[in-house]
Amino acid sequence: MNIFTKIIAKQLSLPQDGVENTLKLLDEGCTIPFISRYRKERTGGLNEVQIAQISDLNEKLKEMAKRKETILKTITELGKLTPELQKRIDECWNATELEDIYLPYRPKRRTRAQVAREQGLEPLAQMLLSYAAPNPQKAAMNFVKGDIKDVEMALQGAKDIIAEQLAEDEKCRNIVRQQFRRDAFIISKVVKAKKDTDEAQKFSDYFEWEEPLRRCSSHRLLAMRRGENEGILRVKIETDDDECISRLRRCLPPIPPQGGGACKRLLYEALEDGYKRLLQPSIETEFANLSKEKADDEAINVFAQNLRQLLMDAPLGQKRVMGIDPGFRTGCKVVCLDAQGNLLHHEAIFPHPPVNRLMEAKMHVLDMISDYQIEAIAIGNGTASRETREFIEDLASLKEGTPAIFVVSEDGASVYSASKTARDEFPDEDVTVRGAVSIGRRLMDPLAELVKIDPKSIGVGQYQHDVDQTKLKHTLDQTVESCVNQVGVNLNTASQHLLTYVSGLGPVLAQNIVDYRRENGAFTSRAQLKKVPRLGPVAYQQCAGFLRIPGAKNPLDNSAVHPESYEVVERMAMDQGCHVGDLISNPQLRQQVDIRRYVTDTIGIPTLTDIMQELEKPGRDPREQLEAFEFDPNVKEVDDLVEGMILPGIVTNITNFGAFVDIGVHQDGLVHVSQLANKYVKDPNDVIHLHQHVKVKVLQVDRRRNRISLTMKGI
Repeated sequence: MNIFTKIIAKQLSLPQDGVENTLKLLDEGCTIPFISRYRKERTGGLNEVQIAQISDLNEKLKEMAKRKETILKTITELGKLTPELQKRIDECWNATELEDIYLPYRPKRRTRAQVAREQGLEPLAQMLLSYAAPNPQKAAMNFVKGDIKDVEMALQGAKDIIAEQLAEDEKCRNIVRQQFRRDAFIISKVVKAKKDTDEAQKFSDYFEWEEPLRRCSSHRLLAMRRGENEGILRVKIETDDDECISRLRRCLPPIPPQGGGACKRLLYEALEDGYKRLLQPSIETEFANLSKEKADDEAINVFAQNLRQLLMDAPLGQKRVMGIDPGFRTGCKVVCLDAQGNLLHHEAIFPHPPVNRLMEAKMHVLDMISDYQIEAIAIGNGTASRETREFIEDLASLKEGTPAIFVVSEDGASVYSASKTARDEFPDEDVTVRGAVSIGRRLMDPLAELVKIDPKSIGVGQYQHDVDQTKLKHTLDQTVESCVNQVGVNLNTASQHLLTYVSGLGPVLAQNIVDYRRENGAFTSRAQLKKVPRLGPVAYQQCAGFLRIPGAKNPLDNSAVHPESYEVVERMAMDQGCHVGDLISNPQLRQQVDIRRYVTDTIGIPTLTDIMQELEKPGRDPREQLEAFEFDPNVKEVDDLVEGMILPGIVTNITNFGAFVDIGVHQDGLVHVSQLANKYVKDPNDVIHLHQHVKVKVLQVDRRRNRISLTMKGI
């Protein structure tokens, strides 16, 4: 068992065997969704989150191993690597501790201490540290030569050496760290020259702000750091300097019985200088980076949770849909889509001011509903959304049987419409048509459409542009991959973008599948995947269980049962004297199956249990059913709001500090975390989810800052 396994198992509190086997599977090229779904026997039933944590920590340890190689090489070249030092480095797997060990040997710019050493003042510094100079001035006289002009210069150089030595000492650094960890404050002040500017007002809460760093929430810290980056705020982290200096004195050599004399005073001066000039700024920077990293992780986690909820939104399914991108002056762009999302027709209508061609627009829409047998209408939630919905609802007075109406989030639709993906799909259409198509398709299947858009553009994050972008992309890609594979993908209708996220595929194989489908027609079995160029045995193993073929000859091809388990299902059916299809359709036959009889070296009870659940509802969609929603018809603008009003709303974004809710006035209101429920709420996701239909009460309307405060308590 390797050292990584032991470290990961300990840090994540997971069984070592499960971690070891997970690492082996990852090294074999298995994906996280595949491992969590089809290798439960080997991992001990670890879930996707745990496997992702193992994978991420494994990568961090690999990076640390490379860092240790660099450190050992550097110290070896300096000729200062001892067996004891190598042992410490080899056994160290804490990044902060590793850098502390390396600090005295790390190449650095030409410091004051380095200059003093070059001037030959190291012996004088050692004399002061050992209290071997009862008269430091007299001792320093021996070093007045060359560039050293006088005694004061010699003593200052010696103190510079001592200051740097103390600042690089592990014990000293840990003392200051402990003080920062316990008592550090984050302090934010406005830059006076920017205080009265419009751009500064969004940071007004932090013009004079101070709180313990350990209690500073991620959204407040990221807000302050954004204000700092925009030149509006000055942010610093402080602790009790006098207390730190007092504690650091314990790091000095013990004072001899006869007293420290003048050496003691000089050592105290060197220590204070080393703390203020070197150690304190270094640890402040360290804690600023650590707190930013922690805030990033929390914000990324919030974004990932929101994205998961958005991607797992309820789909309407394969229906003939009208998509409408609403607008006033430029009109509403209307598209008609078939049940597969293909564009059948598009045109612009102008039912709103200033054009006001209302009756003409009504007749055109009614004709389109009839001509293209429209079953549902999707309206974007941007400008003119409320007015467009009312216009469509009025059609019911002209004709019975108007399709169901849904308001769809259009965040990111403009990004998609201008993307290469949209241009490739609709090379002959303009961006307005592509945007309306995206709105219509989002109603049919949010997951299939949203995977085409950079998650950062979907509008469900918290300071997503301020966090570590590499880490954000990694987490969001994992989230998209998880959702796609949890739902499963129709092999014959999925776009290249959707297929890209299927376990084991990626952009090249996804495109090859689309090309093969175009040239050879629809897939009739999963086994045909083996004929796709460059899709080898490993890729087939990883992807097959997540791809569905409705109407396939083998009903298991439209299920989450992996082809490697088909044989065991066929044996179950044979033992019951029936076909696999009968086993799926007849609950009584399934109840007679004793799965313990089918346990082998590779298939255990966890996999057999999953198989039986899948046979009960093959290819089932884990997403919820879609529900229609309506805003209060009497509230359309912020000026219509009155404190105490109770209104219907849709949750549009969730953050650590609460949830934003659309109540139909073109400005989302905030339900602070303290107003989400009649109990303490630590995580908003525990009591609310994205796009949930809720009832809220208006607490306060700040028209100057365009802010609406809402509550869900007592409703």
